[in-house]
Amino acid sequence: MTSLRIRPRFQRTSKQTPEALMQRFEEKLNQCERGCVGSIIPENHVLIKIKQEDRHFWSPQLWLTFDAETDGTTTIRGLYGPGPSVWTLFIFGYGALGVLALFIGIAGFSQLSLDMPAHILWALPVIGLLALAIYISAQIGQKLGAQQTFQIHHFLEETLEERIII
Repeated sequence: MTSLRIRPRFQRTSKQTPEALMQRFEEKLNQCERGCVGSIIPENHVLIKIKQEDRHFWSPQLWLTFDAETDGTTTIRGLYGPGPSVWTLFIFGYGALGVLALFIGIAGFSQLSLDMPAHILWALPVIGLLALAIYISAQIGQKLGAQQTFQIHHFLEETLEERIII
């Protein structure tokens, strides 16, 4: 389950219909003993989280999508990730660094093309290190939420009654 991916995902095929799978998840969520709660969302989506009292900043969630195929099977797509506020924070950080790097690059290379000293370009490695720091913090957060990710994953395997490799 631990990987270098920020948001691990999987895809499986089931012989059950999306409606049957959603009903199964609803029943299992109502009697969950693993500390999971969830939401059944119309149009074949399920969101599984950790109970509020056990949740922390790095707590994961699992977003499931059930897509009916023409041959009568269902494709199950799952995406593990942090809560929306954490994910937004990371995307904002990467976006801000990207825009900053773009402006610094434009200014620095413009100065170089005009045969002027471009000391501003020394900020680009610093921005790269900041991006690396954001990535490392995401990995640390993923490790801090690993136990709860396993909790959710075992709930998923119990509900589907099959082993799923991430």
